[in-house]
Amino acid sequence: QVQLAESGGGLVQAGGSLRLSCAASGSIFSINAMGWYRQAPGKQRELVAVITSGGITIYADSVKGRFTISKDNAKNTVYLQMNSLKPEDTAVYYCAAGTRSDPAYFDSWGQGTQVTVSS
Repeated sequence: QVQLAESGGGLVQAGGSLRLSCAASGSIFSINAMGWYRQAPGKQRELVAVITSGGITIYADSVKGRFTISKDNAKNTVYLQMNSLKPEDTAVYYCAAGTRSDPAYFDSWGQGTQVTVSS
């Protein structure tokens, strides 16, 4: 079983930056990919970014060029650097992990961290 703990959310003005962190613990040897999802009020949860154990990254079109996902294997931590933030980026951001590269099979989730971007 994998436990995920997010941190780094907060309130920022449009155009600003935030960095989210997700620390994994437990059966981390089983993880093949990790990623970030977000859910805005009244909207469905959507995929933001994924990084595989091999370093392959995938981004939602809405964040390409602004967000960067990375990982520190020594710290068992995945980061989401968010630049040029927009009010529409406001959401609860969730870290997720899975034993397969396909994010559709992510089965471990963090508790979520709130990101609020003011205009």
